[in-house]
Amino acid sequence: MTMTHPGLPLSWALGVFISMLVLALWSMTVPPPGSHQQHSWPLPGLASLSRWLTATTWPLRLLKLLIVALFLLVIIAGLQGSPIPERNIATVLTWNWWWAGLVFSVFLLGSAWCAVCPWDTLANWLVRLRLPGRQLTAHSLALKVPKALRNLWPALWLFVGLTWLELGVGITASPYATALLALTMVVLTTASLAVFERKAFCRYFCPVGRTIGFYAQLAPIELRPVDTDICARCTTLECYHGTEKVDPCPTHLVMGKLIENTYCVSCGNCTQSCPHQNIAWRPRPLSREALQTARPHWDEAWFMLCLLGLTGFHGVTMLPQWTGWISGLGQQLQDSGQLLLSFSLAMLLATALPILIYALCIGWLRALAKPSRQQPQHMGFKPLFSGCAFVALPLAFAYHLAHNLNHLVRESGASPELLSNPLGLGALPLSMEEIHLRHMNMWISPDWLSALQAGLLLLGFWIALQVIRHRGHRLLGLQRLQLFPLLLFVCATTAYHLWLLMQPMTMRM
Repeated sequence: MTMTHPGLPLSWALGVFISMLVLALWSMTVPPPGSHQQHSWPLPGLASLSRWLTATTWPLRLLKLLIVALFLLVIIAGLQGSPIPERNIATVLTWNWWWAGLVFSVFLLGSAWCAVCPWDTLANWLVRLRLPGRQLTAHSLALKVPKALRNLWPALWLFVGLTWLELGVGITASPYATALLALTMVVLTTASLAVFERKAFCRYFCPVGRTIGFYAQLAPIELRPVDTDICARCTTLECYHGTEKVDPCPTHLVMGKLIENTYCVSCGNCTQSCPHQNIAWRPRPLSREALQTARPHWDEAWFMLCLLGLTGFHGVTMLPQWTGWISGLGQQLQDSGQLLLSFSLAMLLATALPILIYALCIGWLRALAKPSRQQPQHMGFKPLFSGCAFVALPLAFAYHLAHNLNHLVRESGASPELLSNPLGLGALPLSMEEIHLRHMNMWISPDWLSALQAGLLLLGFWIALQVIRHRGHRLLGLQRLQLFPLLLFVCATTAYHLWLLMQPMTMRM
C-alpha cells in the first residue's frame, strides 16, 4: 500500500485561480512600468558581518568540514548500511532533506550552497593537496575549456541525466545507488579540476550549481561592490586575478561588471582579495535580475525552459495515477522490465511540451510585434525566444518550492531515529502505523501548509507577470496587447501547476 499526501484543498485552489485572473487583468490594463531602476538596500550591519566572515575564513572552513563529514556519512551509510531507504540516512538525508531543502536555501541565501559544496571541497583537497592560503595548481593541467563546452549544454544534459536516474531508475530508493552517485559527482568534479583551469565544473558542467545559479537570480541577496566608482577606477582587478594569498575568481567574473548571480558561487575570494574592501553581501528586491539586468543567451533560455518542464514532470511522476499511465504506455510499446524506454519517452514528451508551447507563443508574439519607434526592426525569433525565457524561471521556482515544501513538512519526522542509527543496522521496514504517524507528524498545520503553497504559487505568477511587463515593454519595446501570448503561457503553466498541487502525492519513502 502506498501512502499519499492530500493535495491542496479546493477552496485554496479557487482562491489562487481567482487571484490569477485578477492579476492577469491588471497586467493588461495598467500602463507598463517606466525605465526606473530598482536599487539594492545597503545595510551597514550586513556588510560588516560579510567582511568579517570572509576576512576570518575559519567559519567557512568549519562549515565546509561539517558538510564534508555529512557527505562522507552518506557514502558510508549507502555502501555499508541497510538497503531499506527509509531507515538509511544516505537516502533520507540526500533526497528528503538536502534535495528538497536546497531550493529553499536559494530563496534565502542565493548561491551560498556552492560555497560549501562537498564535491568541490573534496576535489580541491585531492587535486591541490593544500587547505590554507592560495591553492596551488601544480597538480592541475590548467587547460582552457574547449570553446564547444563553454556554455550550459553540458550542465543541461547532466541535469536531464540526473533527473532520469532519480525518477526513471529510482536511485532515490537505493542507498547504495545514492552513494555511488555521490562518489561519481566527486570524481567528475576532481577530474575537471585536474584538467581545466579554475573551476570549470562549477561554471559549465554542474547541474545542481547551474540550477542554483538561475534560481539565485530571484534571490533577495547579492554579492556586489559597495561603491561602484571604486571598481570603475580599479586597474589591478584582484577580484578576477586573485592575489598571492587568495585564489582568482573560480568562474571568471569581474566584480565591477557583475550584474547577475547566475555564475557566482559565493566562494568569497573577491571579498578577501579586494584591496579596498569594497565587496559585500547586501539585500535587494526579489527577482531584480530576471526583471531587468540578466542578459539573455540561447543556452540559458533552454536551461530555464527545460528546468520548467522537468520540474512539472517531477510532480507528475509522484501522482498515484503515474504507475498506471506508464504501465499502459509500456504495453503499447511492448516495453518490459523497468519500463525505461516508456519512462524516457514520457520524460522527453513532458519536457518538450512546455517548450513547444512556449515556442508557439513566441511565434505568435513575433507576428503581433510590429516595428515601432522603440523597436524599428522586426525582431527575430531567436532574440525573442531567449529574451522572454525568463518568464519560465519564477514559474519553475515557485512550483519547485511549493512541491518540496510538502516533502519537507510531511516526511522529515524520522530525524531522532535516523540520528541514533544512521546506517539503519538491524532496522525493519516501516510498518503501516509508523508510516501513518510520519504522515501525520507535520512541522506546521495543514492550513498553514496550504496557505504557504498557495502563496508561493501566486508569488511565482506575480513575478512572471512583472518579467513580461518589464522585459517585454522596456527591453523589447512591445506593447501590452502584443504580450498577450506570453500572458497566456504564464496563466496556462500556473494553472497546470495548481492542478498538480491539488492532486494526492505519493511519499518519497
